[in-house]
Amino acid sequence: MASGKKEYSDIFDRPHHVSSKRPQMSRSNRAAQFSPFAALTGYDSLVAESARVTDQKVKLSDEEYEVLNKRLNYLQDHLSELPIIQVLYFEPDKKKSGGSYVEFSGTIRRVRQHEGLLLTTTSIEIPFESIAELSGDFFAPLDSLS
Repeated sequence: MASGKKEYSDIFDRPHHVSSKRPQMSRSNRAAQFSPFAALTGYDSLVAESARVTDQKVKLSDEEYEVLNKRLNYLQDHLSELPIIQVLYFEPDKKKSGGSYVEFSGTIRRVRQHEGLLLTTTSIEIPFESIAELSGDFFAPLDSLS
């Protein structure tokens, strides 16, 4: 078998052909011609979605519910002070079971007891049953009574 150099020796010294009618293709476009074919459209996003981890909502104890209830009542009584508080609440995932815990830090505009909602000044509605914790310096007078 002949070596590669002897086999193609007749074309080694020829100039490289460049078309005068068509523009030269960029390296990235040439490489794209050889990229793998995605036979299953959307498969990668489904795999990524199923691999995404969600948290489960933690059930609060009776003592924790009592503390939250006291803090909600205190908050409602002092809304005119425009309190800045931190709220840790559970937000259910829209695509799969579970969700994630979200922390809001800011001012509460209204407490709707009959609807079970906290309304923030940034128009976020936080359901009472999603709240895991209410905290902040605002609650210091309430904590000193305990």
